[in-house]
Amino acid sequence: MRITAAGDSHVGLRRRHNEDAFLLLLEERLFCVADGMGGHASGEVAARIAVEEMAEFFRLTGRDEEATWPFRERSDRSYAENRLVTGVKLANQRIGERAAADERLCGMGATLVAAWFDEQAPRALIANVGDSRAYLLRRGSLTQLTEDHSLLNDFIKARRPSPAEIQAFPHKNVIMRALGMRDHVEVDLVTAALEEGDLVLLCCDGLSGMVPDERIAEVLWASRGDLSRAAGALVKAANDAGGVDNTTVVLVQVHG
Repeated sequence: MRITAAGDSHVGLRRRHNEDAFLLLLEERLFCVADGMGGHASGEVAARIAVEEMAEFFRLTGRDEEATWPFRERSDRSYAENRLVTGVKLANQRIGERAAADERLCGMGATLVAAWFDEQAPRALIANVGDSRAYLLRRGSLTQLTEDHSLLNDFIKARRPSPAEIQAFPHKNVIMRALGMRDHVEVDLVTAALEEGDLVLLCCDGLSGMVPDERIAEVLWASRGDLSRAAGALVKAANDAGGVDNTTVVLVQVHG
């Protein structure tokens, strides 16, 4: 399976700092989007630590499969699944350590969505913590692959509210799970079977919270495989909708 990738990030129209970060690690087929939290520069630090630790861990284990891991593997998961989840847990640990060592960074955290593409099989393993999302675009149809760890999503699952009630919900930005919040983090893991031509989108809520899924699908389909153009068009769509937050996207295309 051959893949190509592109990413883009923009501060938006209301923020002074871009607290997002993304990773395109083609040699390890690993891709990430992190959305920092904490205000000032601390969110930016948390997001950067998240993607840097993911990259470092995958480079290390890519060179040496016998390298010591900082967390115990789960017997019900494959090597690849354990590797991806361990990278996320390590990122969580490093963010916590950095915050504990510098009182200016106290309270910082980050959401993270990460995707690893299997070279031997047409599939992607996707891990997420928080409300940064993964989507799959297949023949023009967009499907959300991850579940948001947010108070809004809990409200939707519990109440099945109308669109008007969702719009009026007062706690849309409350995250129930993020890197750096606790010593131990629960990581969701999903497997997406892939076909030739599939497009995987990773994004922060600066896109998904501003641009409806239908519009995201239209923008991606109209770009016809030009990933850099598509990433820029999605950022522009978020800014055209108000640009109230940083917007970061990563696109990965599957080829035969």
